[in-house]
Amino acid sequence: MALPAPTYEGIKKAIKAREFAPVYLLHGEEGYFTDALAAEFENVLSDDEKAFNQYVLYAPETEPTQVIDLCRRIPMMAERQVVILKEAQAIRADKLAKLAPYLAAPVPTTLLVICCRGAQAKGKELMNAIKAGNGVVFESKKIQDYNIPAYIGSYIRQKGLSADQKALEMMRDFIGNDLSKLYNEINKLATILPPNASVTPEVVERNIGVSKEYNTFELVDAFAARDAAKVFRCLAYFRSNPKAVPLVLATSSVFNFFADLLIAYYVPERTDAAISDALKLRNQFALRRIKQGMATYNPFQLIEILSAIRKFDAQSKGVGSRRNEHQLFYELSFHILSAPGRI
Repeated sequence: MALPAPTYEGIKKAIKAREFAPVYLLHGEEGYFTDALAAEFENVLSDDEKAFNQYVLYAPETEPTQVIDLCRRIPMMAERQVVILKEAQAIRADKLAKLAPYLAAPVPTTLLVICCRGAQAKGKELMNAIKAGNGVVFESKKIQDYNIPAYIGSYIRQKGLSADQKALEMMRDFIGNDLSKLYNEINKLATILPPNASVTPEVVERNIGVSKEYNTFELVDAFAARDAAKVFRCLAYFRSNPKAVPLVLATSSVFNFFADLLIAYYVPERTDAAISDALKLRNQFALRRIKQGMATYNPFQLIEILSAIRKFDAQSKGVGSRRNEHQLFYELSFHILSAPGRI
């Protein structure tokens, strides 16, 4: 039976407990976790021990034989030595694979950390060698857009705070999946707010700078109610503040809402519980929004709208159009609000 993949929190916990594997490979698209764990490993030794027992190397400037020679040294007046090889993604896979003989039989008094920031390490030989030497491979994955509000909410709870759904969506608009920014902003809120405080839209607007009136949460609400005036007020704000609400996030939220509406129409029983289960809705507000949308749009309109959103997505990337994306989004919004349901 395969063991569960190592997690960021699990590795941090093991470091704190001083339970180390001889080798760690930190790789994957999300650079934040790689950097954060590398920083943890850089503080395994005391300041006195670091002088003779810690080496931070950069792969493009270092030969694999140099890394192996360092790893085979005996620690000086310390329990272990730490060797951290950074920027390993910048060298060829065959060069990195030259570490395989050491990785398969590592020295137990050396802690070797290989960092491939923002990229996956390649090479079956490398992976097999780490596994043979009881090393740890941690893949740092990007947080998917649809998971960002839940991820933000989870970290807010870790900080002893709570947040409502609108506040989470507002933060998603501003932060996206930039985890470094996410941790910084939430840590800031944890410092400003008292324990057990609630992160409300007003708190987000005041401390992070996201408008509580004009964001993708409010835009989707406006589409659900077919409130044209509110939709176009949001669009005017987006155009005037392009950095505050990237259209790629707005498009994703609008598409997901209408795709969920279409799924809801084909839930067999169409009860509140069945719809919530099928769409994995996390709260009653989300269910009310879906039910309002179902009362506003029929399935034929939804199919037409989803097709129009896909067309907008292609045109906004320069396929078949050179017009400004905000102009295209304005036309898409008008199409959504007036869709007759011709397919």
